[in-house]
Order: sequence, then C-alpha cells, then structure tokens
Amino acid sequence: MDQLRAIRYFSKVVETGSFTKAASALNVPPSSLSRRVADLEKSLGATLLKRSTRIVKLTEVGQIYYNDIQQILSQLEQSNETVRSYQTTPMGRLSISSMVGFGEKILLPLLDEFSALYPEIVLDISLSDELSTLGRDDVDIAIRGGYAPNERVLAIKLMDNGFIPVAAPSYLEKYGVPSNVMELKEHHGIYFKTPSGPTPWLCNMNGQWHDVSGPAIAISNNGSWLAKKACNGEGILMSTRWALAAYLESGQLQQLQFEHELAITQNSDMAVYLLYQKQRYLVPKVKAAVDFLVEKIK
Repeated sequence: MDQLRAIRYFSKVVETGSFTKAASALNVPPSSLSRRVADLEKSLGATLLKRSTRIVKLTEVGQIYYNDIQQILSQLEQSNETVRSYQTTPMGRLSISSMVGFGEKILLPLLDEFSALYPEIVLDISLSDELSTLGRDDVDIAIRGGYAPNERVLAIKLMDNGFIPVAAPSYLEKYGVPSNVMELKEHHGIYFKTPSGPTPWLCNMNGQWHDVSGPAIAISNNGSWLAKKACNGEGILMSTRWALAAYLESGQLQQLQFEHELAITQNSDMAVYLLYQKQRYLVPKVKAAVDFLVEKIK
C-alpha cells in the first residue's frame, strides 16, 4: 500500500466530507480512492470514518489521526515548495531578528542595499536583545551575540564580539587613567544590561578570574544612551568594538589598555553569529539574504 497517497486521499475526504467530491478534486476514480482509504484503515487496525449514504464523518480516533497527519502533510508541502522554488527569483516576506545595537548600526544600513538588489523581497525586521529560539519565533534568519548556540541550526560567525573598556578624555583627566585592572574597582562604571543581567568587568590573572567592576552609575540595555554618558565623562564603559567604532575614531572615547585583558565572561568564544535552519537555505529569499550578509559583514 502507498501509505502517503492513502493519507492524502483520507485527508481530502475529511476536507470535502465526501468520497465522490474528494475523488473529483484529486481526479481519481471514486472506487480507487475508497479502496485506498479502506486499506489505510486496515493497516492501522482502526475505523477512521463513519460512512453513510449522505455524509462521511470522522470517528473519535479518526479525528486524532487527522489532526496528527496535517502537520506531516504541511511539512511535506513546505519541503516540496523549497525544492520547486530553488531556481526561482527571490521573493516574498523575509523575517530577520537581530540584536538592537547591531541591527541599528550595521544590519539596517546593509538591508537598504539588499532591498535595492532584491525588490521582490518584503523585509520584516525585529530588533530585540531578548533571548529566544529560532524555530519557535517563526524567523528566517537571526543575528545574535554571545556563544555558538546549541540549537539545531547553522551558525555562521560574522565577527568577534569581545568587549573593550573605554572612557572619555574628560573623565580620565578628572579621575586619572587606571594603570592596572584592580584600580577599576575605584572608578565609576557604566554597564550594559543583557537579558541575564549587567555585564561585569572580569580579568584573568595567573589563571584566576577576578571581578574588577567599579561602582555603577548607570545600567541599561540601550547602548547609545550608555555611550552618550561615557562621552559626557560620567564613567568607564565596556562595550563591543563594532558598537564603539565611531566614538573611537572621533576621539570622543579612547580605549583603556591594561597588561591583563578585560572581559565580560569567562568564555572566550564571544562572537556575533548569523543563524538559520539548514533546510531554509534552499529557499531563494533566505539563500540570497544569508549570502549577502555574510559577504558584507565578514
């Protein structure tokens, strides 16, 4: 028995409420369709449909079976669509989720160029620093900072995401330049808040980790506001080099150098990753976006 065909026939009977209508919709003889559904019931050892001269209804177990196979048929249709559309023009709605700071400074400007290249793709962009799961959020592509995820998705490293300490010249003139990391405990701290809490100032000395965080004067998940406070000379800020690039180039902020490197975590594999589900890469709009972003950012 061709079980998949029998399942399709059974599903169509349920949708139309009639063997005759289902056969007509599928362009097959009613007797052939009825026989295949009967074979399906025989193989399962269960009656799925209540048949009468006027109408066909699901049995209780038939309803359970019908609900279960809808997800399978939907996934199969998506897979078929992926294969059929592989060589077609990229088009349709493309959903991308990104960290706020990265999205504002790097992603959105690049997507203006992407839209010019692929005018038939409708961009649906969400910027959030909340932790989430790619599959659950109905997102085609996600860009996140941190560690390589454990999700069953492909992760492409776009760039390093290590944090560096910076301060405004006015702050250093007023409070002095710290000569070693332990002196940071006496300095005003401006802290970025992640979903798991404010990022600490950590340092590894002789194989032992030390928290050298200074007293906080500001904590926020808004990187631009924190950078502004740092530029105003209010404290020392730890943030990513890509987020601070413009301030460093203009001289509004300067990087602090120490013998022992600072970090916000004991895990050294901090990076910005582009994530997508493997099978979705076959969809032209997703493939176009992944290839474009990897080329431009890396």
